[in-house]
Amino acid sequence: MTVRYRIHLHIGYGYRGQVKDARHVLRVTPRENAGQRAESVRIDIAPRPAEIETEPDFFGNATDHLLIREPHAALAVDARLVVAVDRPAPDLAATPDLSTLRSAAAASCESEGDGPIHFLGAGRLVEPAPAVGRYLAQALDAARPAGETMLEISRRIRTEFRFAPGVSTVSTRVEETFERRAGVCQDFAHLLIAGLRALDIPARYASGFLRTLPPPGKPRLAGADAMHAWVEVWLGEKAGWIGFDPTNACLALEDHVLVAVGRDYADVAPIDGVLMTSGPQRTRHSVDMVALEETVAA
Repeated sequence: MTVRYRIHLHIGYGYRGQVKDARHVLRVTPRENAGQRAESVRIDIAPRPAEIETEPDFFGNATDHLLIREPHAALAVDARLVVAVDRPAPDLAATPDLSTLRSAAAASCESEGDGPIHFLGAGRLVEPAPAVGRYLAQALDAARPAGETMLEISRRIRTEFRFAPGVSTVSTRVEETFERRAGVCQDFAHLLIAGLRALDIPARYASGFLRTLPPPGKPRLAGADAMHAWVEVWLGEKAGWIGFDPTNACLALEDHVLVAVGRDYADVAPIDGVLMTSGPQRTRHSVDMVALEETVAA
């Protein structure tokens, strides 16, 4: 079943002093694979960049490189997207067992950005965590298909960790999340990645949008969504990369729109870059994601 979404992402920055020169990288355009296609993409940026260069990065994510020369005290990025998603549930029972999967990952010679070899070691924010690996191993069954055990692990994280906005930041380490047993989607994705890599299972960070459903009989509220994070696990040459959402204990299917993948959040941040200014900065971020047949309440 194909689900079409209208998505509005707003990213805003305010600066205490004037920014005289800024270079940014945007990763806000959905990927054109993994069971989805972007029907419409419009990105408005203020102030208007002097230069924009669009190209895929090493991992195949669409990136926009911006140069802003106009002095400014605020930056606004508005992305308006229409995306169609048709991502049926994979056959997890057909995935290899853990021993076969580890052997296939170790033997892979794929050097492109989708190759499993790039997602077995450390990234800029996350490295394999043996303690987390031992914790995850308690839910692994060597005799079962690996895909089934990945879903079981996601359910365990959902059950044993508390979703708690405000207890972490972008730089929170996996060990802190593991000890605290609380965090947000980014923390749970990093935790799962660090544990799986410690078990020699390729895992990568996935960033994008998640449709949130209102209570039965209630209209969806505008602004109820935010950018989301989950994990893709490499389950062999045939199955490839399959998404698991430990925050919600589910597969990443039609409710998920994939924007970028990487070793951890540092590879997929929706905006980063370098600028010249003085003093602190303020940021705001909002997402509206609506299935086209939904009713939205203001």
